[in-house]
Amino acid sequence: MHPHDEPATPWAQPPFTAGQRPQDLLDALGRRGYLADEGLATAAYLSVRMGKPLFLEGAPGTGKTELAKMLAAITGGRLIRLQCFEGIDVAQAAYEWDYARQLLHLRASETAGLVGGAVDSLETELYDQRFLLRRPLLAALDATEGPPPVLLIDEIDRADDEFEALLLEVLSDWAISIPEVGTVRATRPPLVVITSNRTRDVHDALKRRCIYHWLEHPTREREAAIIAARVPEAADLIVEQVAATVAAMRELGLYKPPGVSESIDWAVALTMMGCQSLDERNLAATLGAVVKYHEDRDRVLETLTLPIGP
Repeated sequence: MHPHDEPATPWAQPPFTAGQRPQDLLDALGRRGYLADEGLATAAYLSVRMGKPLFLEGAPGTGKTELAKMLAAITGGRLIRLQCFEGIDVAQAAYEWDYARQLLHLRASETAGLVGGAVDSLETELYDQRFLLRRPLLAALDATEGPPPVLLIDEIDRADDEFEALLLEVLSDWAISIPEVGTVRATRPPLVVITSNRTRDVHDALKRRCIYHWLEHPTREREAAIIAARVPEAADLIVEQVAATVAAMRELGLYKPPGVSESIDWAVALTMMGCQSLDERNLAATLGAVVKYHEDRDRVLETLTLPIGP
C-alpha cells in the first residue's frame, strides 16, 4: 500500500463505469450506505463523465470526504488522499527527492572510485526516477495500473494561494513540472474530489475547472435514513431521536454544529451502551460523541429538553 492511500474496501457489487446514468451512481452509493440526493449524484456523475474535478463545499460533517471514499469503492480505483494544511508545499503535495538515498549512492560511488571522471554521469544518476518520492499529486498522475485512482484533495481552504497556483497546472494539463526530470503528464486523468469547509474563499480560477456542488446538512428524515443504513443495529427509536435531536442542536447557534458523522457516532455510542431510547441521563453521558466543545455542551444541556422527536 502506498503511504497516502486509504485502505481498500472489498465490495461485492461490480464497479461503476462512466457509461452509466446518474441514477446508477445514486443507487451504487445507496447500496454502500451513502444516501446522496439527486443533485449530488448528478454532480458526481458529470465529474466522472466530463473528466472534471468535483468541488464539494459545505459545513464540516456533511459527507464531502466520505463521498470520495465511496467513489473509489464503486469505481474500483485506488483512493489517494492529500490532506491540506497551512503552508503545504510541492515537497509535501507533489514530489521530493530522497536525499538520504542520493547521499548513500554518492558515497557508494566515491568508495567505488567512480567520482572524478564521471561527474556528469553521476549527477544524472542522482536525479533518476528511483530517487523520486511520489507524493499524492504525482502518484495520482503517474498511476497506470487498474482503474483510474480517486485523488481526494481534502480541505483546500486550509491551504494558501501558492498551493492553489500549483493545483492549476495539475488540473488544467494533468501534468507536473519537475526541473530535474521534465514534465510528468498523466496518460489518463485521475478522478479528483476537492473539498472545502469554506473557512476562506477559494479562487475562481480553481473553481472554474471543476464541477461545483454545495452540501447542506440533510433533512431530519434523510439523516434518520442515513443513520439507519450505517448503524443497522441501532433501535428504531434511537435512530429517530438522534436525527431529531441533532437537527435541534443545529438551531442553537453552536460553535461547531454536529455533522452527519457525529450523528452516526452518537447512534453507535448509544447502541453500544444498550440504550433503546434517548433520555436526559444518557444524553449527558454520551454527548461527547456528538458535541466537541465545552461551551456547546453547556448550551445543549441547558437548552434542550427531552424527548425530542418520536
